[in-house]
Amino acid sequence: MRVHGTDVRQNALTLLRGGARNADVARRLNVPLGTVSYWLHMDRAKRGECPGSRNPECPRCDDRALDGSAYAYLLGLYLGDGHISHYSGHRVPNLMITCGDAWPGLMDEAERAIRTVFPENGVCRVRRTGCHNVKVYSKHLTCLFPQHGAGKKHERRIALEDWQQAIVDRHPWELVRGLVHSDGCRTMNWTTRLVGGEVKRYEYPRYWFTNTSDDIRQLYTDTLDTLGVEWKHCTRAGRPYNISVARRASVALMDTHVGPKY
Repeated sequence: MRVHGTDVRQNALTLLRGGARNADVARRLNVPLGTVSYWLHMDRAKRGECPGSRNPECPRCDDRALDGSAYAYLLGLYLGDGHISHYSGHRVPNLMITCGDAWPGLMDEAERAIRTVFPENGVCRVRRTGCHNVKVYSKHLTCLFPQHGAGKKHERRIALEDWQQAIVDRHPWELVRGLVHSDGCRTMNWTTRLVGGEVKRYEYPRYWFTNTSDDIRQLYTDTLDTLGVEWKHCTRAGRPYNISVARRASVALMDTHVGPKY
């Protein structure tokens, strides 16, 4: 195991306290990202800045202003690839949005949304095989995401509360973006047609959304209906896991307001 000297650690902490990102410090000093994250955590603990050491205000408990657009997008990410957990040793739960390494832009958008919704809380990225967890600690996670519960999302009922639905009604495209960016994609399909006796190939874009929760798919399609986007179920193993948007006008709407992950 490689041992890093005190001077390297202090240099890293100086950069981190100055606002540098963990990954940038790791690359600059040739130190594993996990080591940099651990140094930052311990430094924050010594200075009383660990999660739970302060009491940030909550939009639900304290009537703090909530950015509806950022929240609707983050809600979509949470319902797709998000998870709230409470590990032993931590005093507060954490929200993790899992983003594949193939989509660095998605990681950036997820982090921006979390920072906007939780402006007083620290946000970090935790490296995993093939992905990163964009993570925040807060005592008020279940206030903002009451859909949290025991077990997998598709094994329990998922329904928006009235205040959440009101936000989605004001920012429907942001919810759709979050859902597609988490559990969806934009692909190019192709087909052939016989034209003048000659077989020609045609390509056309299509949006997919795949989720095993009937409730989450219903939330997605209900929102598409309000936006005038045509969709259809495509079965997999006899079950309608996939939602397809392939009509030209509907794809154009999705391109304008959602776009592919990047």
